Parts: sequence; structure tokens; C-alpha cells
Amino acid sequence: MSPSRPPSTPLDWLLLAGPGLIWGASFLFIAEGLEALAPNGITFLRILIGFLTLSLVPAARRPIPREAWRPIAWLGLLWMAFPLSMFPFAEQRISSALTGMLNGANPLFVVIVASFLARRRPSRQVLTGLAVGMAGAVLIALPGLDDGRSSVTGIALVLLALASYGIALNLARPLQQSYGGLPVILRALGVALVLTAPLGVPDLLRAEWTPRAALAMFALGAFGTALAQVMMAKAAGLFGASTASGTTFLMPVVALALGVVVRGEQVSMVSVTGSAVCLAGAWLISRK
Repeated sequence: MSPSRPPSTPLDWLLLAGPGLIWGASFLFIAEGLEALAPNGITFLRILIGFLTLSLVPAARRPIPREAWRPIAWLGLLWMAFPLSMFPFAEQRISSALTGMLNGANPLFVVIVASFLARRRPSRQVLTGLAVGMAGAVLIALPGLDDGRSSVTGIALVLLALASYGIALNLARPLQQSYGGLPVILRALGVALVLTAPLGVPDLLRAEWTPRAALAMFALGAFGTALAQVMMAKAAGLFGASTASGTTFLMPVVALALGVVVRGEQVSMVSVTGSAVCLAGAWLISRK
């Protein structure tokens, strides 16, 4: 692997920003897809399209040893099938903007799980980042808690998905270091495809398609579930994993902007402030 280097050209910066922009837009695509397709169908179809798209990339088809399949199967459940199933159900209850802003807390869950697995207390700076980030997450969710039981359920579904991500990303790191990110992701998508098919296929057969919903689902699968992963892997190889991971800070901002501008969603200033606070906490953690 070539040594990492700092980004220097517009194409470099596009490669760095691309995954965050795409993942931030994914919450809009889910909301549009719900106009034609039930939640389980959305999860199955995005995984199917993502799996087929990623399988076209030669680097993703590299063989991996048999002993890696068991932990990859867990990734298929915890990184793909379960959390990706939570977001469409959540967006039936809360806006795509709020869902995306809550995802700014993802790094917090990763650090909490990592500290638990290592049985080691985080440093003071990381603890400060966790405290700031959690305060931001509370502010994001606070207005939704006054909107009734449905909104509370939606927020809880997002937090369950983030907790699952926190476990999965800690499991994924050694696998990706040993076998490469794309081969691991392709096989995890294959496992998730099998897991989501029993509920997803019937929903897919009952879909009532519109051109807008169809385009949103194609973008969600091909770009959000496949292309963004390829770009992330390429950016990590060129600039280092820490630099590449900074793209995740764009997700809440993009989700907020698209939810408000495209779908006309109403977002409380308390939630917007909380999103900024949450990102500040995640930034403190990433610096360490």
C-alpha cells in the first residue's frame, strides 16, 4: 500500500467529501422511497442494488479465507441488515433531516463500544468529546420528545441503529485491515441480502412505483450502499484512515439541508444547535 499523502487537488477533495455527501443524501432517498415502498422493501432493495453494484468492482471480488466468514456474517447483521432496516421505519415517524442529524452521534457509539471491548477508560480528551457529543444528541432529540409517542419511537430506532453500528465498526476494523475493506463489505452485503429477503421481497412485489421513488432507490443502493464505500476505501488508501473518516462530519449537514430544501421539513433550532454540538464532540474525539 502506498503511503498516505495530504489532499492537494480538487479531485482529491471531491474524493474525501464524496462519501459524506452521498451518505447525507441517503436519508432523503429513503424518505422518497417510502412514497412507493414499505420499509422492509427499501432495506432489501438498497442492499440488493448495492451488492450488485459493488460486485462489479474487481477489488471487491478478491478471495478471503473461510475462517473470516463467521465474523463477516456478524457484520452482515450488525452493520447492514439490522441498522439499515431501522432507518426506513424511523423515517415513517421522524423527518429525514432529524434522522440524518442524529447520525452525527455515530462516532460516539463507536468510541463507547471500543472502550468497553478494550476494558480501558478513554483519555480525558475523549471523555470530554463524549460528554459534549452526548449533550448534542440530547438537544437534537429533545424537540421530538414533545411530538408524541411516534416521534419517540423513531428516535429510539435511530439510536438502536447507531448502537449496532458502534459494535459493527469495531468488529470491521481488524477484518478490513486483514482482507481489505471492499471484499469484507461485499460479503457482508451478501449476508444481509439473505437476512432481509424474507420480509423485503414481499414488500418489493407490492411496491407502487413512481419515477421519483425509483430514481431515489437506485441512488440509495448504487451510490449510498456501494459507490460511497469504494470512494471511502480509495480515500483511506491515499490520505490515511483518519483523514478519510472526516467525511462523516458532512452527513448531518447534508441531511439537514436536503430535508429542509427538497422536502420542506420543519426542523427546530434546538435540534440544529444540538447537531453542531454533537459534531463538535465527535471532532474532539477524532482529534485524539
